[in-house]
Amino acid sequence: MQQGLGLDKVIYNRGIRATTTAELLAAIDVCIIDLEASKVFINIGTNDVGFGVPEATFLANYDEILRQIKEQLPTPQVFVMAYYPVNATADFGESQVEHNSLFERRNNEVLQSESAKVAQLAKKYGYSFIDVNEGLTDADGNLRKELTFDGGHLSPAGCEIVLQNLKKYL
Repeated sequence: MQQGLGLDKVIYNRGIRATTTAELLAAIDVCIIDLEASKVFINIGTNDVGFGVPEATFLANYDEILRQIKEQLPTPQVFVMAYYPVNATADFGESQVEHNSLFERRNNEVLQSESAKVAQLAKKYGYSFIDVNEGLTDADGNLRKELTFDGGHLSPAGCEIVLQNLKKYL
């Protein structure tokens, strides 16, 4: 997707499905610090929410991620991203057990609340908080069914929308 943007920059995508803030902290050097990027975009924490990590733990980990970036990489622009919406109402052919596992704790109301708390952490470090979710939701505020394969993760079409929304920050 990035090749079609015509940028003279390299984009590293370190997103790994099911990664938590604790796991990113354990690998922060490889995933962020060692790259010495000019811009850093962070979207981490929805798995903490979904896996039931206590909010205080998740937010402390997030705070530590931002602190380490500030301390070890003082020059890049850092963008903390609002969480993507989910769609817990559509049928994606999963079993009830799978559905409950993904959405028991993860819903749009919770993700919006957590996004607001993450926005405060961004502000604490002088980082930009951005919302690149325009075009992802249906009339009810759910992730559009055609942009996801399970209601909780973006399909390539959903990622394309996010990338287009990110262009102005790149």
